[in-house]
Amino acid sequence: MTAPNTPPGPGRPPVPGTSVPYPAPAPAGVQSPGTGGGSGYGQPGGLLFPTAGERPPRKPAAEIRVGVLVALGSVLAGVAVGLLWLWLAPKVPLYADSKAVYLKDPEGEQRAAADGVFVLLGVGAGALTALAAFLPTRRRGGGVAVAVGLAVGGLLGSLLAWRLGTALGPTRDMVAHARQVGEGKVFDAALELGAKGALLVWPMAAMVVLLGLTALFGKREPQPAPYWQGAPTPPAPMPQAPTPSAPPTPPAPIPPADPH
Repeated sequence: MTAPNTPPGPGRPPVPGTSVPYPAPAPAGVQSPGTGGGSGYGQPGGLLFPTAGERPPRKPAAEIRVGVLVALGSVLAGVAVGLLWLWLAPKVPLYADSKAVYLKDPEGEQRAAADGVFVLLGVGAGALTALAAFLPTRRRGGGVAVAVGLAVGGLLGSLLAWRLGTALGPTRDMVAHARQVGEGKVFDAALELGAKGALLVWPMAAMVVLLGLTALFGKREPQPAPYWQGAPTPPAPMPQAPTPSAPPTPPAPIPPADPH
């Protein structure tokens, strides 16, 4: 009869005559915890943290270059947005007499409509720039540089569109313009952006569209298996050799019969 097959614990020596199960070998490409090289669970190179060979390192210089190109593209797109805003924004009609300049339509909503056109153009420009920045970097992953480039470039492009539209529009000197056209003549007021918060619509729209595209069509990186799935399972206890028993006692020899 043998002692129960209980593995020794901390501070408990193995019982003589018992067998201790050996740990199972780790799967291919994974080192078992506790071995050298810092590959245990929760350590670099283990199951929770893959080694550097599993994921190619990114070059900071390349990411910065991509972010700068994205920002420059957004700034150049601001020129087109400014020209479109100047063309599509409703005009505010004015007229003047010898005393002052007046609104021809005091109840008109042309100024609010101009702000709305700028907002819509910002949404469209943000979506287009995010799509244009996402497609070339879809396979290798854009990283943080693309997001930063879209945010900074969208804000600069929005500022450029605002300044360009107001600079190319009617003059801001209404008195000089009224004298130029004459009394009683209708002329257009300067193009203005009343709600300055509209300048943030472009970068916000770019961030939302980029996040949606990344979530739907972005590159999927392989996730390491959790430690409870990749942990080695202990094997079945090794069979014990049968205990040799004492050889049977041979029967006593029968003494020969006495002839007498």
